[in-house]
Amino acid sequence: MMIDMQRWPTAKDERWVSGGVAGLDALIDGFRLGDNVVWQVDTLETYRHFAHAFFRQAVRDQRTFIYIRFGAHAPILASQPGMVIESFDPRDGFDVFSAQVNRIITHWGARAFYVFDNLSGLVDWWATDELLASFFRATCPYLFELDTVAYFALERDHHSDEAVRIIRDTTQVLIDSIVLDEALHVRPLKVWQRHSPQMFLPHRVEAEDWIPVMLEAMPETALVHETTAPWVTVYNDLAVGVRDGTLDRASAGRLRRKLTRMLLGTDEKILHLADRFLSLDALLHIRRRVVGTGRIGGKAAGMILARAIVRQQCDDVASAFPLLDEDAFHVGSDVFYAFLVHNDLFRARLSVTRTGVVSHEDYAELERRFLAGTFDAARIDAFAELLDALGDAPYIVRSSSLLEDGFGNAFAGKYRSEFCVNAGTREERVEAFMRAVKLVYASTLNPDALSYRRNRGMLDSDEQMAILVQRVAGQPHGRYFLPSLAGVAFSRNLYAWTDRIDPRAGMIRLVFGLGTRAVNRVSRDYPRMIAVSHPELRPEIGEEVAAYSQRHVDVLDLDAATFATVRLREILKQGPFPELHRYVSIMQEGYLTEPVGRRVQPAADVVLTFNRLLKETDFVRVIGRMLAALEEIYEHPVDTEFTAALTADGAVEVNVLQCRPMWLPGAQARVEVPTDIAPDAICFRTNRFINGGVADPIRYILYVDPRAYARIEDEQYRRTLPRVVGQINQDMRSRGERLLMMGPGRWGSSNPELGIGVGYADIDQVSVLVELAHEEDGHVPEVSYGTHFFQDLVEAEIIYLPVYPSDPDTAFNDAFFHSATNVLPSLYPTLRPYAEVVTLIDVPAERGGCQVQLVADPETRQAVCYMA
Repeated sequence: MMIDMQRWPTAKDERWVSGGVAGLDALIDGFRLGDNVVWQVDTLETYRHFAHAFFRQAVRDQRTFIYIRFGAHAPILASQPGMVIESFDPRDGFDVFSAQVNRIITHWGARAFYVFDNLSGLVDWWATDELLASFFRATCPYLFELDTVAYFALERDHHSDEAVRIIRDTTQVLIDSIVLDEALHVRPLKVWQRHSPQMFLPHRVEAEDWIPVMLEAMPETALVHETTAPWVTVYNDLAVGVRDGTLDRASAGRLRRKLTRMLLGTDEKILHLADRFLSLDALLHIRRRVVGTGRIGGKAAGMILARAIVRQQCDDVASAFPLLDEDAFHVGSDVFYAFLVHNDLFRARLSVTRTGVVSHEDYAELERRFLAGTFDAARIDAFAELLDALGDAPYIVRSSSLLEDGFGNAFAGKYRSEFCVNAGTREERVEAFMRAVKLVYASTLNPDALSYRRNRGMLDSDEQMAILVQRVAGQPHGRYFLPSLAGVAFSRNLYAWTDRIDPRAGMIRLVFGLGTRAVNRVSRDYPRMIAVSHPELRPEIGEEVAAYSQRHVDVLDLDAATFATVRLREILKQGPFPELHRYVSIMQEGYLTEPVGRRVQPAADVVLTFNRLLKETDFVRVIGRMLAALEEIYEHPVDTEFTAALTADGAVEVNVLQCRPMWLPGAQARVEVPTDIAPDAICFRTNRFINGGVADPIRYILYVDPRAYARIEDEQYRRTLPRVVGQINQDMRSRGERLLMMGPGRWGSSNPELGIGVGYADIDQVSVLVELAHEEDGHVPEVSYGTHFFQDLVEAEIIYLPVYPSDPDTAFNDAFFHSATNVLPSLYPTLRPYAEVVTLIDVPAERGGCQVQLVADPETRQAVCYMA
């Protein structure tokens, strides 16, 4: 923030403030309204002395005075009349602590006076100086704006030179003090817009006399500072001690625990796994690959732990998990806040996260501001060195927030990941990297992420964004770069389409190429769904196998230097692909056959079935062992992402990219489906669904007419429907009402021809989501299980039901949905143009006080929705 120098007086006026100590007032010509005063001390007793004098003077001057209490040390000030004490716990994290302090400053307003506890104590909880500097750089300008005067303490020799520099550059007054020969010496290091011949000399304090001391007379130890910043010293002490063999076992254990918490956070379950499976060498290796300071985040921690677990627990398939520790680098979580503060984005973020609501338009503007942000020169140099270490391989910049992939909070798909082809000059590559990082940072404020945090009561949680940088697994093939195999795997299979399948064995959602097609709902494309217990079974039969297969491949286009989606035939045009014969079947005269031998003819009509992969290799056994081992160690079902490849002799190699606890639907036990319902009270019956349960009574049904949707010719009209749905969803949230939503094809589809492309924030008030499949309109729902969209539904306890009205085993009350009164125009007049496609039904008004009920039994696979 730029400070207006014109505000500073040249002579004593109404802005002049006494610190309560005559010698100090004389030395620096008093304080000014707006001053932040940092006392660099070797003992807190010095700070207490000056803070107490400041308080006494404030009481005499009838100032509003607040003591900000957060330290583990004894209080700086005792509670007294005229003092307000605001207490906080820094263990809640930087995010929470900073927001709480910001709210207090806002509450007390202009010209309040403050004394803060020892700032150095924050590093004991946050582990790094960078967060301390970010806190000060975010808080100090706000205090300045409000014409406050605030005291802070900073322990000498406890912080890095860079942190002290940032604090010095930000504050208005910095005063160094030290006790020498039992005498207090005070030396102003910075006094904004004031100067006198002796102001910056050390002064020895003797009673009321402040005696100047020439610098040459001061011992060197009083003038030279050596850092003891934990982020630096813990690592150095461990690395040197291990190298030289000078650390005793107790000291090594203590430092190791400190380093683990600095890198991985405070989740006791994760720390327990780290203690068990990560060696000290592994921790030091991670630390050496962190740019900046701070933690590496949940996604990175989950990946590292999962790799270590499967290597140690899966002896029979250990060769399938090669050492890949060189493929990952990290940008520490503290860099995120330094970026926010440096680019005046910190308070904008606070404002948005307080409400947990942001429009898509406002988010687009926030994203533009993030992209316009800059990093300092030292950080840019560090980024360049990271890219040098990566070499010329394509890489992906992945979110790895502190809350992500934890026990109970998946954040699946809420934050961005950005692929980079890593082409061009060094400067161009660094610029592309920084753009990717800024896009990931901005995604912390996207509507879906905020909605997720709000609904899970996490808006006040510490949400720092670290970055995981990884080489993209795969190989170049002509102009394209791609892995052979990628996908997601779950240790529990919630989509058991036949009783022969053992849900406890798990499930794989497999694609050819980049795994983005496995986690997203994409247009007219289908991954291979593999039940680990019966891998050759399919939910499709006959010609459906070809119809429900993958036709497009996500790749990195090396020539265009971008992420791309291409047809499978474009990949095959580039030349023979390794082990392709194990991934495809051949369509001949309407029948699928397997390739003979290893060669696939270039002109062949190929279909990605992965049949020979499943029959002839250990792929499923390897993934199954991995899932079983991870679930056993996590003591919880797990959700993983991976890439895989086959060697020339058919051996399987798997690269674990992600592992997190898997959220299971809340109602998997038997529920009673009523049978004595009047036919005209039934909305629908179905026997196809994933997660069961009993929905609380629902007042409103939002029904998007599939036939009307199919007749839409205006593409822009079709693309605005998700925002219409989102507006209704948001209003229902304010009313405290839940919704039953019904619509054509695939909710959350990236292709508006196949369904309504809502995000999580557009449906977070839904109790039941129904996908209607009128096959004559082309709206056949893809089974969404395994996608990030499905994870949203499960975590939000939204019951998900595909309904096929033309299926003879399905009952669908078409007459009710087309005759019911549409209250959309009356409730939302601005949405009247959408009333031909979107019907909002007030069920109690329509059916004499009835509400919608839904019961779905996961055991019998029967569900009924009715009005009662």
